[in-house]
Amino acid sequence: MRQRRGGKVSTIADVAAFAGVSAMTVSRVVNDEPNVRPGTREKVKAAIEALHYSPGPPPRRVAPPAAGLTRIGVLYGDPSVGYLNDFLLGLLKKATLRQVQLLVERCEGPEDEPRLLANMLRGGVDGVILPPPFCDSPQMLRMLAQAGTPTVAVSSAQPSEQVCAVGIDDYQAAYEMTRHLLSLGHQRLGFIVGDKHQNCSARRLAGFRAAMQDACVDIAEDEAVAQGKFSYRSGLDAAEFLLSQVHGRRPTAIFASNDDMAAATVAIAHRKGIEVPRDLTVVGFDDAPLATTIWPELTTVRQPITAMAGAAVDLLVRHIRARQAGDALPCEHKLMGFELVRRQSDAAPRPRPIPVA
Repeated sequence: MRQRRGGKVSTIADVAAFAGVSAMTVSRVVNDEPNVRPGTREKVKAAIEALHYSPGPPPRRVAPPAAGLTRIGVLYGDPSVGYLNDFLLGLLKKATLRQVQLLVERCEGPEDEPRLLANMLRGGVDGVILPPPFCDSPQMLRMLAQAGTPTVAVSSAQPSEQVCAVGIDDYQAAYEMTRHLLSLGHQRLGFIVGDKHQNCSARRLAGFRAAMQDACVDIAEDEAVAQGKFSYRSGLDAAEFLLSQVHGRRPTAIFASNDDMAAATVAIAHRKGIEVPRDLTVVGFDDAPLATTIWPELTTVRQPITAMAGAAVDLLVRHIRARQAGDALPCEHKLMGFELVRRQSDAAPRPRPIPVA
């Protein structure tokens, strides 16, 4: 920074106020980031020149933590609030027990990934935990491999061999839930797929398809499978599509790839005057808090999210400390158990009245 006339030092806040923009925008211009409008960029540059502002030197590497304290970086951005809450709870509980300091950062999208991860690595983290969707990010996994940073991916159905991983068998879980719906007597099943960029989405869809095939039940893919993104909003759109089929071909049960999309399906059913579960069975995946806060409460696959987060901390700390002792361990992929939890949102299909001749 430089001094203005009168001896006062110009700050980034002064530049932001002078230009009528946010401090974040000034930072983006200073760092020559691309996502700033040309007019705004020129306005900020003019303010910088007028105030004789100069950014300070780049931040120095953070001092090493106290003896025995391990620093772990965590990036999050999952659209499912329920999953995120349970995940962070598991991290915090285990971090306290294992003398771990957590550096938690929110990542808004793929364009933020390299910058945030690079900042973490410069900040001196000993290892990184990647929950969804970053557990399947080729960009992040490549950067961490190049840096040689111990990493644990959580909930990646097909984790890279270069990182440790904690998760469940998404294929088998979806297979068993589909078999459950078939055992109730449902033949016309709809399925809502999760984010296509996450490996677990494909594995859950594969489990659904395999169970239907093993039961010799045909699937009309263009009518029975709808694409979602694991968000409530995407669940609304997918459910609208599935429940807008002509009456004779509308599904009697819908299996959503997470509880947010299952809850959205229940909402669309109510809007259409379709009773759950009398007229439509709806089931989800995760057993997030949302599953028991809507009516009817959701039948779902219980994924031990809190325990998985804690297991990720344990696994990462063990690998970090082994490496610090000069004894690097091979990557491990830990599978945890799941459970099918029945509540009020599933039932046998209601017999249709026989038309009078």
